[in-house]
Amino acid sequence: MGRFDLAIFDCDGVILDSREANRSYYNAILDEFGHRPMTDTELSFVHMHTAEESIRYLFKDYAADVKEALIYSRQLNYTNFLDHLIMEPGVRDTIESIRPPILTAISTNRSTTMPMVIDIFGLDKWFDIIVCALDVKYPKPNPEGIFKILNISGVDKDHTIYIGDSIVDETVSHRAGIPFIAYKNSNLNALFHVEHFFEIKEILFN
Repeated sequence: MGRFDLAIFDCDGVILDSREANRSYYNAILDEFGHRPMTDTELSFVHMHTAEESIRYLFKDYAADVKEALIYSRQLNYTNFLDHLIMEPGVRDTIESIRPPILTAISTNRSTTMPMVIDIFGLDKWFDIIVCALDVKYPKPNPEGIFKILNISGVDKDHTIYIGDSIVDETVSHRAGIPFIAYKNSNLNALFHVEHFFEIKEILFN
């Protein structure tokens, strides 16, 4: 076996460019309750966190609306926002070229929308293990999801690497004790920084 036997990927911002989908989705929820659209800072927050955490954050100044907003968010049809969801360039080619021998997994803070995303993009064809926020008690940056993937795969953390794009990803990889590749974010503390998926293959096999 090589240096790395398991590569764990974040989903949003790494596998999928979902920034505009998130903008449209959460702005639709805010608009339903008569509130202003998200700021860029708020958009960055929801890009990294679970749906429930995001709703509570966005409605922190509208406490009376939180409960109904959570209910509405679960009923809102995510298919209306799929046109804004795009797979990052090079994902399929890179994953095909590394597995086997390397196992691939996704650890994501997506929750109720993840089954639909898996189905539409065929992610279960490219990734051996997929763990979302519904599969754990504590979402990222808690490393529970990472440890779940390690247990399922049987791979030691010393032979595992994590690829993410946010401070949440940096934190979870460090808490799990596995090396981190920062994707399109030079501000993160990482063992490697990459701007394209093809660079990930070079790291895994060198």
